[in-house]
Amino acid sequence: MTQHHKPASGPASALPEDAGEEDSLVLATGLGDAEPLHGMALSDLGARVREARKAKKMTLKAVAAEVGCSPSMLSKIETEQATPSLRTLHRIVAVLDTSIVHLFGADPAPEGEEISIIRASGRPSVRVRREGGGGAILLERLSPTFPDLMLDANIHTLEPGAESGGDIHHAGQEVGYVLQGTAELIVAGKTYVLGPGDSFYFASTLPHRYRNIDKGVTRILWVATPATF
Repeated sequence: MTQHHKPASGPASALPEDAGEEDSLVLATGLGDAEPLHGMALSDLGARVREARKAKKMTLKAVAAEVGCSPSMLSKIETEQATPSLRTLHRIVAVLDTSIVHLFGADPAPEGEEISIIRASGRPSVRVRREGGGGAILLERLSPTFPDLMLDANIHTLEPGAESGGDIHHAGQEVGYVLQGTAELIVAGKTYVLGPGDSFYFASTLPHRYRNIDKGVTRILWVATPATF
């Protein structure tokens, strides 16, 4: 259950600057035997991408050129034959002036409210898994869906072997706190090994990625500003 109240206005989300196509990710229905995705049918993502593209009156070719993928790949994403990597998803969101949370079907925040309470049982989440193997990543959204939100907060839960994919960079700043497990954070080509209780900060303009190097699950509380998800 989510309760919302509209916040003070702030700057619009920064547009991710990283381009380039990498191995696509496929949606996984759970981490191990965990329950399926909250509030999202597997067919929803492609339909929402197509809806957002048509609302912008853009062709497949035009969007693909700006995203940095082929028109055929974008067509496969829209028809559920492929799903984008997190990096490509950032580019799609930027080009179509939408948000990742909208593409994954989170309910929009009501107008005129300034406080949001998101109950644990109603937290929007999505799982992604790299094609060809590797662990899944569960993204659990902690922040509301206000249109002028100035930051994003999520819990990233990584199965053993899970990784974010290729480098991402965009305007903003990021802070994280490792709740469980061991993660490898690579920022501007430098590698940092982080364990429970460790925290980090970096400028989002620096190329960054991360992976789980623990034998078990790794969980990270991750906050970014401005809102990019």
